Amino acid sequence: MPKIIARTGDDAVAEAMRQINPDVVVAYPITPQTEIVQFFSEFVAQGRVKTEFICPESEHSAMSACIGASAAGGRVMTATSSQGLAYMWELLYIASSYRLPIVMPVVNRALSGPINIHCDHSDTMGARDSGWIQIFSENVQESYDNTIQAIRIAEHKDVLLPVMVTLDGFIISHAMERFEMLDDEVVQRFIGEYKPEYSLLDKEHPITYGPLQLFDYYMEQKRQQHEVMKSVAGIVLEVAKDFEKISKRKYGLFEEYKMDDAELGIVVLGSSAGTAKTVVDMLRKEGVRAGLLKIRVFRPFPAAEIASSLSHLKAIAVLDRSDTFGGLGGPVFEEICGALFNYQFPDGCRIPVVNYIYGLGGRDINLDHIKKVYMDLAEIVQTGKIKELVQYLGVRE
Repeated sequence: MPKIIARTGDDAVAEAMRQINPDVVVAYPITPQTEIVQFFSEFVAQGRVKTEFICPESEHSAMSACIGASAAGGRVMTATSSQGLAYMWELLYIASSYRLPIVMPVVNRALSGPINIHCDHSDTMGARDSGWIQIFSENVQESYDNTIQAIRIAEHKDVLLPVMVTLDGFIISHAMERFEMLDDEVVQRFIGEYKPEYSLLDKEHPITYGPLQLFDYYMEQKRQQHEVMKSVAGIVLEVAKDFEKISKRKYGLFEEYKMDDAELGIVVLGSSAGTAKTVVDMLRKEGVRAGLLKIRVFRPFPAAEIASSLSHLKAIAVLDRSDTFGGLGGPVFEEICGALFNYQFPDGCRIPVVNYIYGLGGRDINLDHIKKVYMDLAEIVQTGKIKELVQYLGVRE
C-alpha cells in the first residue's frame, strides 16, 4: 500500500531514485541539489540498491561517465544544479545526440554572477535547446512522481532521449511536505526492466558512438533529433495514463486551473503555480474570472495544445523566473507568443499578452504580486492598451 510521509523535495527524489534502483549514478554535489546525492549515497552504503555509485571530480566528468555508462547499456541517473549544469553544457548536447535515456533531476538555482544559491530557472532555461526533455514540478509530490515517470519516458523505444526533472531550489528541495510514496514493488513493475537495443559492450553487434559528421551527415542527424521530439508528447501522456492507474494522480503536458470560463489567465511553471492558484481562488470569490495554466512539459513545448487552452481568454500574463537579456521577454513568454501567433483564431483577433519577470535569485513572489498581475490584465481588457509589455515583478526600481 502507498504511504503518506513527510519529506523534503531532495529526500523525495532520492527515494524515487532508490525505488528505480538504477545501474549507475554518477553525481557531484552542489547546493541545493547536494542532499539528493547524499541521501542516495546512504542507500548505496546500506545495500538498499545495487547501483554503482561514482563521485567524480566535477559535473563535467559526471555527465561524461553517465554517457559512457548509458552507451554501454545501463540505466543511468545523475543530479545537479546551476553552475553544475553549466559545467556539463557541452556534454548535454552529446547525450541527446547519442539518444541516451539518462534521467537527471535538476534543482533550479540561479546562475552566477553575482554568486547566488537560491532559485530561479536560468539554469534549465539556458539548456532548453540542448535536446533534453524538460519536466517541471510544482511541489514535492510532483518531483517524486515526475522522476519515476521520466524513466519510462526516456527509455521508451520511440524516444530514447535524456530527461531533466526540475524542482525549485530550497522552495521545494528543502521544504518538507506530505506526499504519497508508492510501494517499491509497484514502482519496479511500472518502470520495468531496461533492455537496451544497443550496447558498446556487445562485441557481436558493434556500433559507433561519437563519429565525425561534417556537412555530409550532420544536418540529417539534427533533423532526426527534431523529428523524435515530435513523438515525445504522446509518450508523456501514455506514461501519465499508466501512472494514474497506480497512483490515482493525473498528469498531462500542462495543468489547467479554473480555465473553463476564465477571462484573465496567467501562465507559469514550477512552485509559483501553487501561490497563483491561491490568488485565483481569492479572486473568484470576488467575481473575477481568473484562471491559471501551469506548464509541466517545457521541452518539447506543446505549442498547439497550450494555444488552444488559452484561446478563449481576453488577456494573458506569462510569468518567467528567468530573463533573456536582450530578447523580447522571458523564455516562456517568447514561446507563448510564438504559439499564439500561429494559432488560427476564428475571428482573426489577437489576445494581448504581457510578461512579468519575477523571482530572480530567489526573490519571493507573494499573493499581492500575483493579484497585481490579474488587476493589470483587467485594466488591459478595460482600456484595450498595454502600458508595458515586459515588467519586473517585485523589483526595487
